Amino acid sequence: MTRPPGGPPGPPLGQPGHSTGGPPDPPPHHATVGPVHIVGSGLIGASIGLGLRGLGVEVTLEDPSPAALAVAQQVGAGRARQADDRPPLIVIVASPPDVAGETTAIQLDRFRQAVVSDVASVKVVILEELRQAGADLSRYVGSHPMAGRERTGPAAASADLFVGRPWVIAPAPQTTGQAALRIRELASDLGGYPAYMNASAHDAAVALVSHVPQVMSSLTAGALAGAEPGALDLAGQGLRDMTRIAQSDPNLWAAILVGNGLAVAQVLRQVRAGLDRAIAALDLGTKPETLGHALVELADVVGIGRQGAELIPGKHGGTRRVFDKVTVMVPDKPGELGRLFQELGRLNVNLEDLKLEHGAGQLVGLAELSVPTGRGAALASDLIEQGWRILQ
Repeated sequence: MTRPPGGPPGPPLGQPGHSTGGPPDPPPHHATVGPVHIVGSGLIGASIGLGLRGLGVEVTLEDPSPAALAVAQQVGAGRARQADDRPPLIVIVASPPDVAGETTAIQLDRFRQAVVSDVASVKVVILEELRQAGADLSRYVGSHPMAGRERTGPAAASADLFVGRPWVIAPAPQTTGQAALRIRELASDLGGYPAYMNASAHDAAVALVSHVPQVMSSLTAGALAGAEPGALDLAGQGLRDMTRIAQSDPNLWAAILVGNGLAVAQVLRQVRAGLDRAIAALDLGTKPETLGHALVELADVVGIGRQGAELIPGKHGGTRRVFDKVTVMVPDKPGELGRLFQELGRLNVNLEDLKLEHGAGQLVGLAELSVPTGRGAALASDLIEQGWRILQ
């Protein structure tokens, strides 16, 4: 991780003054000055446009797809750029990673007074493409908002997509401090909290926390294609959680994975080592002479995973906190979940996390409430008094 060249210190993730205290509240006044030109009007580009337009910033758009551009304009992300428009002060390249480098180089040459930032989820390959193209890297700021959805396209865009989410700022060594500051301000204006990293550190990090989870989710979901009739009727929330992101755009993810291939492959080799251990232990079967070794090996594989999961930060960042959990049975009727939330508000309970589970054909769902430590027993008692059924 690096500080922005010549700019504000930008403390790295996990250090005092950054994410350990939680994301900052949205600023009361925005620092971003338009016009801002956005190239690419998919989910990320249109969401940036919506957020900036909500602040009153002038936004223009372009996209190689006339249909995508039309939808982005209809949802309010900006307007199509015209030849006589004022030159933009900031250009955001929201193109797929396989064309983001070339597109960014074009924009740096096209608007020579603008700060240009790509928001692709890979950084090293794009920076190398810009170097080879001889682009002006003093005005280039690589960045990556760590936000998204399974649905793609401008119709899925949201002005709140980046609120409370990290937004990586990855300047080139030649980037000026003023250029880096402009993108930092834009990220903050949209509700994100900036995290400075160099391109290599970024790619290694997202391989671990984003790209490999996508691969594992897709592989798990792919195994369902051969499921026996009726087997999927037994599926619970765990499978739904595991395969949720498997519904992502295959072509987009192919480009992302190829663009970050070395880092992703390295993490997958680590995963493969764990899989090989588990398979070897399972192949031992239940013979008395090998059963003990198999159990120890499998327990270790699962235990390592548990240790890793405990390192994932909570909603406020930093070390993951442990909460009391109360599981409430919620009737499958309109308004029941809303009634539960109203009850929590009346009891002045701060809900730290919520997990919903509903089996096919069931008349009730389960709401697992995570509340501050020490509040669980009292909450369960209060809810029982109000007629709610608590799963012990």
